[in-house]
Amino acid sequence: MKPLTERELTCLQWVAIGKTSWETGRILGLAERTINFHIQNACRKLGVHSRQAAVTTAMRTGLLSFDETQPDTTAHTLPRVSTQ
Repeated sequence: MKPLTERELTCLQWVAIGKTSWETGRILGLAERTINFHIQNACRKLGVHSRQAAVTTAMRTGLLSFDETQPDTTAHTLPRVSTQ
């Protein structure tokens, strides 16, 4: 199994707590397409076909943990979208 990049792991952390690619992109300041790119790369490296399977595999293999590395959701709030 190829090692995951820091960005791939970060994207999987946000997926694991229920964030969509769009939300993760807003949090990290990246495009939704870029987030999907990183998640797809993680899936390929882990040998799975879905983001949920990638999170499960990463957790089972010790690559992803929420003991100390859980993203701080309170520090990353989504900006309000103007309706004008």
